[in-house]
Amino acid sequence: MPIAKTTICLWYDTDAEAAARFYAETFPDTVVGPVSRAPGDNPSTKEGAVLTVEFTLMGIACLGLNGGPAFKHSEAFSFQIATEDQEETDRYWNAIVGNGGAESMCGWCRDKWGISWQITPRTLTEAMAAGGSEARRAFEAMMTMKKIDVAAIDAARRG
Repeated sequence: MPIAKTTICLWYDTDAEAAARFYAETFPDTVVGPVSRAPGDNPSTKEGAVLTVEFTLMGIACLGLNGGPAFKHSEAFSFQIATEDQEETDRYWNAIVGNGGAESMCGWCRDKWGISWQITPRTLTEAMAAGGSEARRAFEAMMTMKKIDVAAIDAARRG
């Protein structure tokens, strides 16, 4: 894996490698790279334990850091995944939620490590870009949903 100029560093308690491997199984263009082990005991890990794992997530360079429980994830950071249809939306949503994650509202969910995801069908993004009454109707429909229902958004767009 080439060294990226900019990398997103994601803090995990102890499961950075497991998270990276789950993402690689779930999302295309996702690869797990080198795993580094702690060269000595430190506040978050013991010597020899996984300290970091490099991975790309749908082409985005990431570094998973096993930093211990000091910091928690929030919705202030999320990955937004653009989906083409209901099948793709369902596949990603079900993979994240079904692997110990949790549903939220308006297309948001959280994986079991606390990372937030926005599973966003393109039809919703297109409706928002259209503006006006089409955007308002799609937005109002979305506000009632957890996982986005593509058919309901399309119906709202049409009025």
